[in-house]
Amino acid sequence: MTVQTDNTARGRRPHPWATRLRRRVKLPLLRARHAPVQAARGSMVGLIWAFTPTFGLRMPLVLLTWVIARRVFGWEFNLLLGIAWTWTTNALVTVPVYYTFYVTGQIMLGRWHVLSGFDSFEALWAPLLQGDLTQILKLLLAWGLVLWLGALPWAVLMGYLGYHYTHRLLRGRRVLR
Repeated sequence: MTVQTDNTARGRRPHPWATRLRRRVKLPLLRARHAPVQAARGSMVGLIWAFTPTFGLRMPLVLLTWVIARRVFGWEFNLLLGIAWTWTTNALVTVPVYYTFYVTGQIMLGRWHVLSGFDSFEALWAPLLQGDLTQILKLLLAWGLVLWLGALPWAVLMGYLGYHYTHRLLRGRRVLR
């Protein structure tokens, strides 16, 4: 006597592969089991870190924020959503996003005459690709303040929008359930 372990032996109809894939690949936002406020906070924290010039450090910074928020302030948020939202500014869009930070920072400092085109800005980042440490340090010292200053309004805006719309979406979804 053989024991069947497939879905038909358990009385279930097998699903087509697309249905199974769709069930497994849902947005983490909609699968969140946390309260809407905690999920919205996770989206906010992830988007705030996503819109800062900290490429490569965003996920550890969300984890550090989560640890500090829980232990020091007693403030809960969904860690997985926070980490997932940092991927909105990935390696493919880093240079255009940093250019936006640069332009915003220069405008905030009143340096309208220093604004350059995207091609010249992109050329400044060539040392990062070559790994020239001295050039990278010069770049960070010269442009770091401008990038951080320009990133600040974008981080605040995206964090606010992420919180607001996540909370609104999940509250509406809970009502429907």
